Amino acid sequence: MTDEALVQLYEGGVNEAFDALLLRHKDKVFSSIYLSVRDKDIANDIFQETFVKAICTIKQGRYTEKGKFSAWVMRIAHNLIIDQFRVDKAENTISNDDDEKPDLFDTAPLYDDNIEEIMVKEQVYEDVVNLMNHLPDNQREVLKMRFFEDLSFKEIADATGVSINTALGRMRYAVMNLRKLAEDNGVTLWP
Repeated sequence: MTDEALVQLYEGGVNEAFDALLLRHKDKVFSSIYLSVRDKDIANDIFQETFVKAICTIKQGRYTEKGKFSAWVMRIAHNLIIDQFRVDKAENTISNDDDEKPDLFDTAPLYDDNIEEIMVKEQVYEDVVNLMNHLPDNQREVLKMRFFEDLSFKEIADATGVSINTALGRMRYAVMNLRKLAEDNGVTLWP
């Protein structure tokens, strides 16, 4: 069954239809959220809130994204992640405490990479995220959706309300600007 058909069934009172939608999309949505927030508890909260919002919107008859459920639910998650970052930023303006950052030695699997490689990868990741913050909002959004949420350009175009060509163009400029920022700041984009 298509997502659209399941949504219509759920609108008609068949609760199992939403269970099928949840089962179909939960891994992708949760992974996307977790990659953005990097905290399992926060990711679980955002995941649950995402689907609660989806349920409420569908039950109220306000769901209008026919045939695009996946992009729509990812957009809800994306907006909730942004809200979470705003809350975190507001809470951290007074304190500069880095104690909440996970300890690499506690979380690093011993069999994957050695600690030095893990630390280098983590530093590159932090550098890229910091450089992304200097990009224009529309370029940063496309870059994040593509690489951290693993959305296709069609899904990005649907979620942002632009054409695929515009999404591709924003990605092209984002990558060019990211390379320039890295060069100007002496940052290596890969270990």
